[in-house]
Amino acid sequence: MVSRTALKRILRNARPPRSLRHFATVHNPGPFTEISRLANGLTVATESQPHAQTATVGVWIDAGSRAETDATSGTAHFLEHMAFKGTGRRTQHALELEVENIGAHLNAYTSREQTVYYAKSFRKDVPTAVDIISDILQNSKLENAAIERERDVILREQQEVDKQLEEVVFDHLHSVAFQHQPLGRTILGPKANILSIKRDDLDAYIKTNYTADRMVLVGSGGVDHAELVKLAEKNFSSLPVSPNPIPLGASAHRKTSFVGSEVRLRDDELGAAHIAIAVEGVGWSSPDYFPMMVLQSVFGNWDRSLGSASHLSSRLAHIISSNGLANSFMSFSTSYADTGLWGIYLVSENFMNLDDLLHFTLKEWTRMSMAPMGVEVERAKSQLKAGLLLSLDGSTAIAEDIGRQLVTSGRRMSPQQIEQAVDAVSLDDITRVAKKYLWDKDFAMAAIGNIDGVLDYNRIRSDMSSMSF
Repeated sequence: MVSRTALKRILRNARPPRSLRHFATVHNPGPFTEISRLANGLTVATESQPHAQTATVGVWIDAGSRAETDATSGTAHFLEHMAFKGTGRRTQHALELEVENIGAHLNAYTSREQTVYYAKSFRKDVPTAVDIISDILQNSKLENAAIERERDVILREQQEVDKQLEEVVFDHLHSVAFQHQPLGRTILGPKANILSIKRDDLDAYIKTNYTADRMVLVGSGGVDHAELVKLAEKNFSSLPVSPNPIPLGASAHRKTSFVGSEVRLRDDELGAAHIAIAVEGVGWSSPDYFPMMVLQSVFGNWDRSLGSASHLSSRLAHIISSNGLANSFMSFSTSYADTGLWGIYLVSENFMNLDDLLHFTLKEWTRMSMAPMGVEVERAKSQLKAGLLLSLDGSTAIAEDIGRQLVTSGRRMSPQQIEQAVDAVSLDDITRVAKKYLWDKDFAMAAIGNIDGVLDYNRIRSDMSSMSF
């Protein structure tokens, strides 16, 4: 139930109405997204499809593992598990049976900045789905016996995550890039915390973070906006409000500092070297969000098993494939409220040429600040638009898009607005952001496996600053 890197958006804040019964509607050009806010601050948002027979409803909460401390790290994820273990109205068995009887799917996940509970059901069962989500959010029993049983479940989950090298590398990348700061901690938390988290910790997290002003109730597919607002009034009107409410999209966190640093875990038994290298990226609301997304798309992803390097527009894919430097690579642009990570994840069995792999990768980064080609930028824009827009497939994906956008900035950008924002990125924008964020900048690196061939950090850093064309 740990979240994966997902799509991020820049958005602006929507002004809420003052009355419980009089709510504003925001009109975005196709699709039509309606947004309301209740008197207690809870936001309700829908994108209705009149002929859809199924719907996704869920609550997106502007709080994740970043809202924890060192002592309580892992609480948000632990709480997500406990939400399905029974409430004051439903035992665990009754909850599971009710969900199965209506043919619904109930799920949840935790990320560094968000917690999400959602259900997919038939249109006629939306009231039941909302009632269930409301119940587990507000009335979970958090019994000590269930907490003790769940420790082993989470420890097994942690063991499974530790087998996924990509997950391990990115957790280490966060730990060095954001050292001694909330974003640097893992979502599951350390083993010691998993073994020691108590009911009081879970209850305190709920009271602090599960407040109406930090939540969005989202519905997509076979939902009616006015009906969902009524359901929200019925089920969520008693939610508490933060002592000092902060509008959705306004960060409540202290500014995170990026630290140029590295971590290396050498294990020659592994069949490959796994290396992630990143510079400080941008937050969701940054005006450079879309230029950085396009810049990431210029490099794209590549896997030698697909055998398509000669047909890809990425120059880096041609360089790496023609010289056998790596098995695969994945570029990424990950955003948070106030910062981000922009970089690349490389996997290689060519242990003797890891220095060349990093050299040519960083040389391509540098080229973007000097001589990006118009044709590769235009291709990247087309590929980015296709990826962003084609991902909105089905009511659950649309609900995810609405929820994430609203908790990060207070309103949703329509697909048309996203397309326009990408189209507006120019060649000069790419050069500008490459100079600003990539050129001669400190980087964070996490490397695992047979990595003896990776040069010293200072050598790599010096190589970055001395590159020219």
